[in-house]
Amino acid sequence: MRAILLVFLSLWVWAPCLSFCGTDTHVARIVSLAPSITEIIYTLGLGDRLVGVTSFSNYPAEAKKLPKIGTYIHLNLEKIIQLNPDIAIGTWDGNRRSDIRILKEMGIKVYMTTPKNIWDVINSIQQIGMILGIPQKGVMVASSLRMRIDNIRKKVSTLKRVRVFLQINNRPLITVNKDTFQNDLMRLAGGINIAEDEPIRYPRISIEEVIYRRPEVIIISSMEIGGKFEEMRQEWMKWKDIPAVKNGRVFLVNSDLLDRASPRLVEGLETLARLIHPEAGWR
Repeated sequence: MRAILLVFLSLWVWAPCLSFCGTDTHVARIVSLAPSITEIIYTLGLGDRLVGVTSFSNYPAEAKKLPKIGTYIHLNLEKIIQLNPDIAIGTWDGNRRSDIRILKEMGIKVYMTTPKNIWDVINSIQQIGMILGIPQKGVMVASSLRMRIDNIRKKVSTLKRVRVFLQINNRPLITVNKDTFQNDLMRLAGGINIAEDEPIRYPRISIEEVIYRRPEVIIISSMEIGGKFEEMRQEWMKWKDIPAVKNGRVFLVNSDLLDRASPRLVEGLETLARLIHPEAGWR
């Protein structure tokens, strides 16, 4: 009953887009306008319908073999039009409105997502399933992800919250505030983001400020492609006054698990929960 209600609510909330995009079960040619969308399409079991993806669509491995349509910020509109998709699916968190407008003017059906947190990501998976004519699969995937999140919440609900510093860039040193996917994951994993009250989403922060705020766990998740993660970790090890360093709790995490609005955000949440609360008795 809960799953049916969720489908109904999603249809009601997204009715304007559904009336434009349709829910055709015969959508055979899909273009993904962002790496996160590519992952969602594969999770729904429709990878064989993808005819074009963005440059950094690197998961799953099969996506690397597909024709590229530029980056999700700088789309190659000519290439997309040449691919003659039945639908293009993108995200307002990256895709430029001017590009989307041109695609629509060229007669290409476009469906856009706007996820702000992990729950929005799960809802978007369900909605994309409906758009592509497989609502039951969308509900099944979404329900499974929600169950995994609920399991984490139960395990950490009675545990002391841990101060966490998340590093997403090395030089300059950059972290995240409360208005990010990463903060959402840290909170659900039983952590407290030491930079949650910073006024901008991705603030620069000094080593001195990190030392002052005394994080108990440091997570390095760099956005630098091919970044020297181990070198970054070693740089922290000389600051023994930081509890995370003193107790050997400086960890590396694949950035795609923490900042890409895809089903793997839940895997990122599970990874953080295990690192932040190893005492929770994980299987």
